[in-house]
Amino acid sequence: SARRRPFPAPAPGSPPPAGTLFPGRHGAVKGEDTFKTSPFHLDLWFYFTLQNWVLDFGRPIAMIILPLEWFPLNKPSAGDYFHMAYNVITPFLLLKLIERSPKTLPRSMIYVSIIMFVMGASIHLVGDSVNHRLIFSGYQHHLSVRENPIIKNLKPETLIDSFELLYYYDEYLGHSMWYIPFFLILFIYFTGCFTPVAEESRMPVAALLLMGPSSLYYWYLVTEGQIFILYIFTFFAMMALVMHQKRKGLVLDSNGLFLFYSFIITLLLIAGWVAWLWNDKILRKKYPGVIYIPEPWAFYTLHMNNLHAAKESL
Repeated sequence: SARRRPFPAPAPGSPPPAGTLFPGRHGAVKGEDTFKTSPFHLDLWFYFTLQNWVLDFGRPIAMIILPLEWFPLNKPSAGDYFHMAYNVITPFLLLKLIERSPKTLPRSMIYVSIIMFVMGASIHLVGDSVNHRLIFSGYQHHLSVRENPIIKNLKPETLIDSFELLYYYDEYLGHSMWYIPFFLILFIYFTGCFTPVAEESRMPVAALLLMGPSSLYYWYLVTEGQIFILYIFTFFAMMALVMHQKRKGLVLDSNGLFLFYSFIITLLLIAGWVAWLWNDKILRKKYPGVIYIPEPWAFYTLHMNNLHAAKESL
């Protein structure tokens, strides 16, 4: 009988044999998950936190602080340029975060999510730009569109419908297409943050220092974006995954712990925010229903603007 000849190893630089699966390529499937050491991504988490605070939270602040003569009302504001930078930098950081996952993740879902993220953030850029510029004309965020004094007197009344459409693109469609892919990508990354080595389930000091600013930003994201349902479902999915993996003898690594604990602190901050404003009758009218989570900017236009006006009158 003929002897079976061993399959020759490919020469360096030659293409792989047909049917060979590579874990790093699109569409590849791994027979067994291989767990690798994944050190804490200090650079990426720091960049995330920095650009979130500067380019997202700092957008409306820059618009209000900088002189109006530099950015006329019929031109993009400084906050708009911050938003443009955010729309470019954040998808790049999300992709770099996915690349560092020790587990093979569904690339197609990642790419579609990134595309949806950019579309939603861009829609939000336009609506948010106009809505924030309306503050200089007396628009009050704690009131609905039709209840605002500068809106309800518009003629013809069909213009009010146009402003409500703008509000819909800003607060509903833009937020949904922005935040759903964002939290989906974070959760997909979170699924790869498990290890069988108990010694890897600890956070360095740098992670503990970043946890506070990161959690505070997520609080702002959830409250201002009005996405508590999306956030809490993501958090519950994380908890369920942690309990499921624990039965398999797996624990979170440092990156997973950082993300999980940040979400826990965020939930505590949201609870404190709601408890503080629980008896605010005006905000209660703006946010009716079972889930009552006021937006920070609605609180600002209701209380802080009045405080500034009172100081100026003294």
